[in-house]
Amino acid sequence: MLLLSICIATLLGGVASVLISSIVSLTVLARVADKMVAFAVGILLTFTLTDILPEAIESGLSPDDTGWILLAGILAFFLLEKMALWRHDHRQAHGADHETAIDQKVSMIVIGDGLHNFVDGMLIAAAFLTDPALGWTMAVTVMLHEIPQEVSDFMVLLNAGLSKSRALLLNALSGAAMVLGGFLGWLSLDTMQTAIPVILIVAASSFIYIAVADLVPELQRKRSLRDGAIQVALILGGVAVSLAAQHLHHH
Repeated sequence: MLLLSICIATLLGGVASVLISSIVSLTVLARVADKMVAFAVGILLTFTLTDILPEAIESGLSPDDTGWILLAGILAFFLLEKMALWRHDHRQAHGADHETAIDQKVSMIVIGDGLHNFVDGMLIAAAFLTDPALGWTMAVTVMLHEIPQEVSDFMVLLNAGLSKSRALLLNALSGAAMVLGGFLGWLSLDTMQTAIPVILIVAASSFIYIAVADLVPELQRKRSLRDGAIQVALILGGVAVSLAAQHLHHH
C-alpha cells in the first residue's frame, strides 16, 4: 500500500507538473518561445545556483567535492555536445544531414531534468517512509516547485525546433523519472541516498552548461538596446519565479 502511494505521489509530482506546464507553454507562450529563452536562462541558473547545489552540499557533500564533480559534469556535457557536432558535420559531408540530433542541447536538457526528477522521486519516497501525510505534502510541493522548471524546459525544446508533441513527449519521459526514483527510494533508500548529492550535481552541471554555453550566446545575437532590455527583464522574471517556487517548496 505504501509503494502504491509513492507511485501515485511521484506521478502527481512528475507527470502532472509536466501536463500543467505544457498547457501554459504550448498555448500562451508557444508564440514567443524565441523570446522566452532569456526567461529559461533565469530559471535554470537560479534553480541550479540557489537550490540544487546548496541541496547537494546539505546532503553531505563537501564544497571541494561539489566543485570537482560540477567541473567534471560540465566537461562531460561539453564532450557530449562536441560529439553531436562531429556527427552532424560527418553526416553533412556525406549528404545525410537530416536533423541529425535536433540541437544537441535537447538531449542535455532531458538528461538534466530527468536526473533532477529522479532525485525528487527519492525524496518523496523518503518522506512517505517517515510519515505518509508528509509524503503527500512533499508530492504537492514538488509539483509546484517543478512547474516553472518544466516551463523553461518547454521553452528550450520549442526554441530548438521540436514539434509541440515531441517536446511534450520528452518532458513527460523526464517527468516519469520521478516514479523510478520513488520506486528505487522505497526499495533501497539507505543505499541510494548516498548517490543523491552526486546525481544532483550532474543535473546542475547540465543546466549550467545549457544556460551558459547554448542559450546565452543565442541571446547575444540580438544586440539592440531594446532586445537587451527585454532579455534582462525576462531573465529577472525567471529569477523571481524560481525564488517564489523555492519559497513555496521550503514552506
